[in-house]
Amino acid sequence: MTFLQKVRQHNPLVHNITNTVVTNFTANGLLALGASPFMADAHEEVADVAKIANAVLLNMGTLNTHIVDSILMAGKSANENNVPVVFDPVGAGATSYRTTIAQRVSQEIKLTVLRGNVAEVAHVIGENWSIKGVEAGTGEGNVVQLAQKAAHKLGCIVVVTGADDVITDGHTTFLASNGHPIMTKVTGSGCLLGSVIAAFLAVSEQHSIEAVTEAVAFFGVAAEIAAAKTEALGPGSFQIEFLNQLALVSPESFQQRSRIQRLQ
Repeated sequence: MTFLQKVRQHNPLVHNITNTVVTNFTANGLLALGASPFMADAHEEVADVAKIANAVLLNMGTLNTHIVDSILMAGKSANENNVPVVFDPVGAGATSYRTTIAQRVSQEIKLTVLRGNVAEVAHVIGENWSIKGVEAGTGEGNVVQLAQKAAHKLGCIVVVTGADDVITDGHTTFLASNGHPIMTKVTGSGCLLGSVIAAFLAVSEQHSIEAVTEAVAFFGVAAEIAAAKTEALGPGSFQIEFLNQLALVSPESFQQRSRIQRLQ
């Protein structure tokens, strides 16, 4: 049974502390996938929600003191209760504040997965890479080596998204080559990916790199199909069809279309 089938069968509860720009899109994306979203950042309940969740997504897209404290409280509760944690360090490197908070979260919370673009991941581990707003700039360096270095340093699975997505735990490394450029025209696509990864981790007993890789490739396959169906219509229609495809892509279609390569 694929992890996709397990998600749809078990309807895992995913606790999301995410940014205000993408809350609705993230919740709808998880519902379409077959997971159950819980959107909560109140200090009075985040530890309790993280404790009962099957996975926790921490996203620092819209950053303030309240959200920082919520992220730390939920992450530590998840750690105490063996709940997998996915961290999306949105905009790390764009400002010193974001970089400091991203590094603090990665030091104080045991992450299961760190998901970001190459610039964000680089700044989490103290490396330099250019960044424009929340988008990765043109840096010089080997993305695979950077991802592996981050995985070793943080002791977690690292996902670096780009034209080819790199997924590594520092020992085993995969490239997932699905997706479509129009995804960059829809705000929150990367943020939703973090929550989808969390849903797949929730049904993986060992919180495995294989579950994360399948999540990333599945997300890309859904985007490819949605882009083909809305080719002449633009990003608004793509966004709606993408939600449709998160619900409609079958395990058989995914396996036929996924492009996953294991690196030596």
